[in-house]
Amino acid sequence: ATQRVPQYILDHVWGKGESCKIICTQPRRISAMSVAERISVERGETVGDTVGYKIRLESKGGKNSSIMFCTNGVLLRVLIGRVTNISKRQRAADDVIMGITHIIVDEIHERDRFSDFMLAILRDLLPMYPHLHLVLMSATIDAERFSQYFNGCPVIQVPGHTYPVKTFYLEDVLSILQSVGDNHLNPETNGLGLDSVLTDDYKSSMDEAISIALVSDEFDPLIELISIEQNPEIFNYQHSETGVTPLMVFARKGQLGDVCMLLSFGVDCSARDHDGKSALDWAQQENQVEAYEVIKKHMDCSPAKLPEENELLKKYLATINPEHIDTVLIERLLRKICTDSNEGAILVFLPGWEDINQTRERLLASSFRDSSKFLVLSLHSMIPSSEQKKVFKRAPAGVRKIILSTNIAETAVTIDDVVFVIDSGRMKEKSYDPYNNVSTLHTSWVSRANARQREGRAGRCQPGTCYHLYSRFRAASLPEFQIPEIKRMPIEELCLQVKLLDPNSKIADFLKKTLDPPVTETVKNAITVLQDLGALTQNEQLTDLGEKLGSLPVHPSTSKMLLFGILMNCLDPALTLACAADYRDPFFLPMAPDERKRAAAAKVELASLYGGYSDQLAVVAAFDCWTCAKVNGQEALFCSKYFVASNTMNMLSSMRKQLHSELTQRGFLPADTSACSLNAKVPGIISAVLVAGAYPMVGRLLPPRKNARRAVLETASGAKVRLHPHSSNFNLSFNKSSGNPLMVFDEITRGDGGMYVKNCSVVGSYPLLLLATEIAVAPPDDVSDEDDEGSSGDEAGKSTLGQQKEEIMSSPDNTVSVVVDRWLRFDATALDVAQIYCLRERLASAILFKVKHPQDVLPPALGATMYAIACILSYDGLPGNLATKHGSGQSSTDASGSAEGRKVGFILPGGFLMSLLSEVPPNAPHHQKSSNHPGGGSGHIRSSRAPAGRFNQSQQHPGRNSSGPGSSASQSFKRQRDA
Repeated sequence: ATQRVPQYILDHVWGKGESCKIICTQPRRISAMSVAERISVERGETVGDTVGYKIRLESKGGKNSSIMFCTNGVLLRVLIGRVTNISKRQRAADDVIMGITHIIVDEIHERDRFSDFMLAILRDLLPMYPHLHLVLMSATIDAERFSQYFNGCPVIQVPGHTYPVKTFYLEDVLSILQSVGDNHLNPETNGLGLDSVLTDDYKSSMDEAISIALVSDEFDPLIELISIEQNPEIFNYQHSETGVTPLMVFARKGQLGDVCMLLSFGVDCSARDHDGKSALDWAQQENQVEAYEVIKKHMDCSPAKLPEENELLKKYLATINPEHIDTVLIERLLRKICTDSNEGAILVFLPGWEDINQTRERLLASSFRDSSKFLVLSLHSMIPSSEQKKVFKRAPAGVRKIILSTNIAETAVTIDDVVFVIDSGRMKEKSYDPYNNVSTLHTSWVSRANARQREGRAGRCQPGTCYHLYSRFRAASLPEFQIPEIKRMPIEELCLQVKLLDPNSKIADFLKKTLDPPVTETVKNAITVLQDLGALTQNEQLTDLGEKLGSLPVHPSTSKMLLFGILMNCLDPALTLACAADYRDPFFLPMAPDERKRAAAAKVELASLYGGYSDQLAVVAAFDCWTCAKVNGQEALFCSKYFVASNTMNMLSSMRKQLHSELTQRGFLPADTSACSLNAKVPGIISAVLVAGAYPMVGRLLPPRKNARRAVLETASGAKVRLHPHSSNFNLSFNKSSGNPLMVFDEITRGDGGMYVKNCSVVGSYPLLLLATEIAVAPPDDVSDEDDEGSSGDEAGKSTLGQQKEEIMSSPDNTVSVVVDRWLRFDATALDVAQIYCLRERLASAILFKVKHPQDVLPPALGATMYAIACILSYDGLPGNLATKHGSGQSSTDASGSAEGRKVGFILPGGFLMSLLSEVPPNAPHHQKSSNHPGGGSGHIRSSRAPAGRFNQSQQHPGRNSSGPGSSASQSFKRQRDA
């Protein structure tokens, strides 16, 4: 029904001959594209004529399209661009909102952070634009709450059609599996068999809740009372004066989800009120067609319940952890379904990849491995598209199709031959812990809205059956909706957009206007990140850099990485990293165990083209090789050999072009960009670009914990996290004698097995020293400790120590400690530190110059500085105990000496990869002398080999606090954020 609304509005408006411009938003880019394509086909057009779409970094159609489908984030940028790009004098004539007649926000119940923020803006704009019509749509929307948010706006119900779905819960499933020889697909529906006595207070509360629901459509009090006790007396309670039951209320009001809930509880459909009307009569009288059909279908089955059902449930829950996926139960239920029915695909909802893999392996180890009778398929975002497409094809006659899927099958896809759904009731949900500043990805219970969506998968094209593998009591206690994304995700982008929208507004004050404001700590963390990036000042004012970072359609950290990549003549890798971070990496997970090992080795080999030990650089190398392979007609061979998804690569290619265009439009790139990627194959510079985008997500590898085999990563907060098994660095080993390797990563995730990082890269020290927010200078650890011991209680000793601390930078050859961001300590000479400090200040000046004058060439002094930085970065190699030199003919191995792909961080690239690239990655940077290159500078600097390894990590003394410089007299060099 929701997909028909845009077409309905089009026909309604165009039918009157009115000129209109409709913007329809979708929460996902694939939905925006697919709905635009479907409506274009219905109208006999091609996408881009009167119907187009615009998603992040990709679009079809333009000003002539009367309806544009887009994501919520795209429309949000349009609304903000109206403020930032148009002066108040011009706004009346050039305001983009004046050309829009309708804004339709679809799937509003999903509550992503962009939609909530966008609604707050639209609510303020509507009084200013009387011609603008706003439509909020969803099949499971909390209509009353949204209506109140928009000052009591009207609610319209558009009838849809779904086939009836018979619903079973865990207690039903256990009874079905215990029965022998009975066909459960044509049975009577059973009661709950519970016994409870209603108290007078409870009766009074029920009377009041029923009355409120009938008069004011407030259903929450009634639902809450029903959910408290699992008792048929409550489900079937009749109002003391009218005889109306909860089922009659929901049937009269068309609350289809609540009707289905009561029917699944075994409610008495034959009950009649004091006027002699049943729930079925109420639905028919109020023209609630869907509710009528569902109740009518349900009444065709007479209720009966096995008396031992509750005992079965108690025994089962006493032996099984309900938080875990019971693959044995799923297998038994699949056997029963296949025994009791002859046809119909089965869709099994599971939380994640591990559960899909475990269930698949169990099925293929049993009779389900018979391919002449069963077709077991997986549906996950990370499997190849060719495998995903198989789930839509009907199985041959006599073959049962079984699909193991995540919640991707809830709304994004429709598999028309699914008749049976098995719902584990679990899903992977990503959240954000603002107090520990870590993301969480854990298995959680679904909401009622999710459960209804899953049930609906069985009734899309024909009547179906859904088995929920959780009890009715659990079903009644599920939340109605998921927590809004704005309350469980980092919001740096939104905070920066607030300042672009209204530079004088306080971020926290503006966000309080959203439907569900984020917690205070989340806002504080986001502001701190933006201040560290230089986008905001300490008093929360927008800087010139912040304005530029917010104008690009990517995360602010990614925007800064792009600016740094342009200055370093390393644009191509920066574009690839930016698009992969916004979309996904191109590697897919093969199903067979031996192929998974080959895929892991292939990823390591690709990363080794640009230095190795990196998940992110594997993506850069994969894109570069894929581009060459496509030109040479070897695309299929490359994708097959290196487990790369061709459709993902094509998407990344399109996104790169669009992002390239965005940079050009804003003046950061010249018309001829051939000089902007001269250093695109220099490993050290690519690694520095990666650090610019990942900072401050930096950690250092520590030796394995006691009784553990693998190294762990220590973060700035002192947290110890592990590397995810899917990371190419999972089995990385190193020698303790050379310090702890530095790593950058995308995020810390707390999962079911603890905290981990998935995408990470080993990097050198120089990028961090140049890009970190703060560096401080202190005496070396050993000198400081010795002096502390010798001068205890001695005033003369204290005086001597203070004098030494003041003189640590007085001689170029003095050994000092450099503390980065108050936790990472390096040893160096005073001269090296002074030079690094000068380069840091010059780099900040160069970035600020490019922000203010994007088309101008850097002044000679800044240009020479950028070339000096490029030289240093190009020779900033990885620690010797990790890296393997190009041309050595050998690959690194782990501690056991294994050279298997999953056990190493470096594999010497094979002949096929080397043949795809025209040249081996160079060892020295190129310097562009052309005056029209935006990042170029003076060309009089010669290339000279910079000494590598001048900054080495200090070994921390036991018991010493490593979180700070260790001295109150340390000298701090902190880059100002007010630029």
